[in-house]
Amino acid sequence: MSPLDMEKQETPPPLKSWPDSAARLVAVAAGRSPADLVIRNCQWVNVHSREVLPNSDLAIADGRFAYCGPDASHCIGPETQLLDAKGEYAIPGLCDAHMHIESGMLTPGQFARAVIPHGTTSMFTDPHEIANVLGLYGVRLMHDDAALQLVNIFTQMPSCAPSAPGLETTGHELGPEDVAEAMSWPGIIGLGEMMNFPGVIGGDEKMLAEIAATQNANKTVGGHYASPDLGPNFHAYVAGGPADDHEGTQEADAIARVRQGMRAMLRLGSAWYDVKSQITAVTEKGLDPRNFILCTDDCHSGTLVNDGHMNRVVRHAIDCGLDPLIALQMATINTACHFGLERELGSITPGRRADVILTDDLRTLPINRVIARGRTVAMNGVLQIESAPFDWPEDTRHTVKLGKTLTKADFAIHAPEGANTARVKVIGVVENQAPTKLLHADLEVIDGLVTGNEAQDICQIALVERHRATGNVTNAFVSGFNYKGRMAMASTVAHDSHHMIVVGTDRENMALAANRLGEVGGGITVWKDGRELALVNLPIAGLMSDAPAAEVAAAADKMVAAMAECGATINNGYMQHSLLALVVIPELRISDKGLVDVTRFEVVDLFDEVDA
Repeated sequence: MSPLDMEKQETPPPLKSWPDSAARLVAVAAGRSPADLVIRNCQWVNVHSREVLPNSDLAIADGRFAYCGPDASHCIGPETQLLDAKGEYAIPGLCDAHMHIESGMLTPGQFARAVIPHGTTSMFTDPHEIANVLGLYGVRLMHDDAALQLVNIFTQMPSCAPSAPGLETTGHELGPEDVAEAMSWPGIIGLGEMMNFPGVIGGDEKMLAEIAATQNANKTVGGHYASPDLGPNFHAYVAGGPADDHEGTQEADAIARVRQGMRAMLRLGSAWYDVKSQITAVTEKGLDPRNFILCTDDCHSGTLVNDGHMNRVVRHAIDCGLDPLIALQMATINTACHFGLERELGSITPGRRADVILTDDLRTLPINRVIARGRTVAMNGVLQIESAPFDWPEDTRHTVKLGKTLTKADFAIHAPEGANTARVKVIGVVENQAPTKLLHADLEVIDGLVTGNEAQDICQIALVERHRATGNVTNAFVSGFNYKGRMAMASTVAHDSHHMIVVGTDRENMALAANRLGEVGGGITVWKDGRELALVNLPIAGLMSDAPAAEVAAAADKMVAAMAECGATINNGYMQHSLLALVVIPELRISDKGLVDVTRFEVVDLFDEVDA
């Protein structure tokens, strides 16, 4: 191990801007001043020209690349650190173009610790989860924590809290004045995904004002068009200003978005597998890959610890038939260009931030060394530098307000008077996809209460209001988890309003699970036969933990095992559970207002018809 590897490294000083470093970068490149670090003998993966240049050297000064070429010996001085890459590939640090840190169940600092060893050096994050709980205050806390990290975390100002006005009640609401204020913060890169696509299509003044405030600041508007309709409504949405979209699930979606001047963001998260079904637009249809971008959207801590982050997405895209160099472009320079940062990051070229990965295979992509802003931050999966800690205020840890102790009576679904059976609407979970199905079922009525049916894989779902201590509970039915016996699972992670979602086969266990989360201040809990099987404690806003990712992942693994013990067979069932209140993705969801038909954007009755 070289002296560079053994060096005890401390948190680096803030990165200098290019204007502040320009004179030195020029001097280093010309050989008049020594570099801080020279990486020798690497295979330079140039994402601008899409080629691999062997026997290359990279000279770094002030955390930026100064010289990239065949021989940097003229940049070396007595104090210059030398790193022999021994023929390994040097690729740009990976960029996640669209993601929600809260989905990792971690604070920005802990999330960064988890993903840096996987080669992620830039993230474009939309903290609309915490915005729904704590409003602009929460967004600012996420922004400030992100600013302390060793890598680049850019914040998109959340656009939709609530995501669908009139169909849900959030802890706080955001408006155009909040967006305009946030656009002046350092680190705000644009507007988060515009989920209220019906509002944009309908010309809603508030939504268009938020988009205008963003464009007036010359920043990027994120998109979210969760509809299969590619007709006039889609065209109206594009005309409203969103510049990208990650909600596509099939090849036609990706093609339509690119043809209309959007960037198609293809996601591989913990539960979303939308790359394979859309990448054929490039691999088979031959569309220009410059307008395709890879992202994760939502990754929980277990995925980060056990499987990876953007390196996992790039490997998957390659496995789906994409050329490795094109896959790398989609996770680096394409993202930087989209956000107007191509002169700042996304490639190994002079002037850019010196974010680079050393790997010995472009297909399997082992992450041997991660360099961020010119300093080694991870080696062979182990973090080498700690960032400055962020102290989350005490008031962020007391956000679960139930208003009362819940009992099984709160989860009772009363049938219409005199009914022996009841025909009800059922939320149908679709494995590995965000959309749900609107299903219908005939269920038995016992002692005046409609009951689930294990044979039909139908159990109860409840949304418990947790922001204003109203004590209100909305009850309905869900299918797709295959739960058995007497059980319940509750979570205060409930996109996007983040009330509490409880799914169960037994009302008493549902009450126990809900009260438990009220007691601990939020998280996820699984109960069976009156006993808690697993608890993921998420005290910050009921969404995140400031514990290390490995600890949170271990708790999440126990939660997944507990779900399996209760009969769950669906892949990444927790992510499906957490999205059952997302009233902007079809077809049927639950909110504090009732059941929501997202194809019509209206609250609908649970009952279809009743047989007396």
